[in-house]
Amino acid sequence: MGLVLILGDKVSSPVIALMVLLISLGYFFVGIRLTSGLSPDGSRYHSRPHYSGLYVALLAFLPSSLLLVALSVGDDLVFQRLALEFIPEAVSSAEDFKEIIVLAQIENVVNGINFGEQADYIYEAAEAWKGWLSTSTTLKTVSVVCLCLITGFFGFLKLGPDFRSRNAVERIILGILASSSAIAILTTIGIVFSVVFESLRFFALVPMTEFLFGLTWNPQFEGAERAGSGQMGLATYGSVPLFVGTFLISVVALSVAVPVGLFSAIYLSEYASSRARSIIKPLLEILAGVPTVVYGFFAALTVAPFIRSTGMSLGLDVASESALAAGLVMGIMIIPFVSSLSDDVINAVPQSLRDAAYGLGSTRSEAIRKVVLPAALPGVVASVLLAVSRAVGETMIVVMAAGLAANLSLNPLDAVTTVTSQIVTILVGDQEFESAKTLSAFALALTLIVITLGLNFGALQIVKKYREQYE
Repeated sequence: MGLVLILGDKVSSPVIALMVLLISLGYFFVGIRLTSGLSPDGSRYHSRPHYSGLYVALLAFLPSSLLLVALSVGDDLVFQRLALEFIPEAVSSAEDFKEIIVLAQIENVVNGINFGEQADYIYEAAEAWKGWLSTSTTLKTVSVVCLCLITGFFGFLKLGPDFRSRNAVERIILGILASSSAIAILTTIGIVFSVVFESLRFFALVPMTEFLFGLTWNPQFEGAERAGSGQMGLATYGSVPLFVGTFLISVVALSVAVPVGLFSAIYLSEYASSRARSIIKPLLEILAGVPTVVYGFFAALTVAPFIRSTGMSLGLDVASESALAAGLVMGIMIIPFVSSLSDDVINAVPQSLRDAAYGLGSTRSEAIRKVVLPAALPGVVASVLLAVSRAVGETMIVVMAAGLAANLSLNPLDAVTTVTSQIVTILVGDQEFESAKTLSAFALALTLIVITLGLNFGALQIVKKYREQYE
């Protein structure tokens, strides 16, 4: 009875996963024990015992885990379809009917969250949902556990002196690695296509030329037919100020991070003693572990007021929130991305190249400038690209130190905003996905993806050119 209550709870899937893991571990140790000695006919097993145990454990764990994931994902889809059957036709056919809102109300009642009095059909659907959940959990538990036991037992039947369990385990691991790569690729493709489809919906409301070349960014919730009409007080979706702000803050950040990070990497790899390296390198990498909100507070409370007071003392007009403040702090944040990777790449350059340069009469600085850095150029460019991606994608520092004003300015003393900060601002809270304002976030994301892809392609071409020249 207690087990049934546990299985009927919402945490049933983790409980089932734990059961599968324990059964697989049991198969692992039993497999090791059975193949530790000689086989029943007196011959030796082909592979070491832990390969046999691992083969049985993987055979038990993987199919049952995939089945559990599939059933868990399918539960909500099935429950939602069934819940919609309790909604009266008069309600579902109404103009203001929102399926997602009704499903959210039903799920809240199922979870014990009830804001005010709900319609009777909401409670009926919730009760039916609970019944379906209990039945589904029982069936899911039985099917997953039975599959785990059956596949594990099948693995035991295959164990024998002639069975190459090591080769079988390697094939399974190879399949896992290939599947992981496929998942990563398919996830990327899915993200791109989802952004593309939503962007097409946006461009059906707002002309692409206005979005790409417009100089005013003022998104507002209004009728879709009015979006982008250019009328006074209505929404305008010119993205140029956002990309100019992103470019400005990124340039300021990279002008700090790239020289400091690269020079730090050269010092650590070529000049510093082992003791100094063991102290300085961890201290630099600590910067990567500081939460971005802390950098945001530092930029808003310390750097921005300092820049403003210094600029005003020099007779300059400095905004209270400026691109310079956000860029400087962001540059400090991404220094480890440049220094750590560049340091590893420079250390990977063969010592024989340095010795050859010294043998030809080069000084240490000449060897670094003409031999080591060209050899490490691909890795250095990769570190810079990583820093660029980090700078472009940063949001918290920009919001706290540069503001949200979409100003078209190349003056680092002015308040600007970036693409990512606007995306977050647009998508925060309850949104209407039929609105051009909400859809504009996807158009911004798509444009940013295209620009980033172009930058990566250009950087790869530069690396290829210099690498061929060096070789």
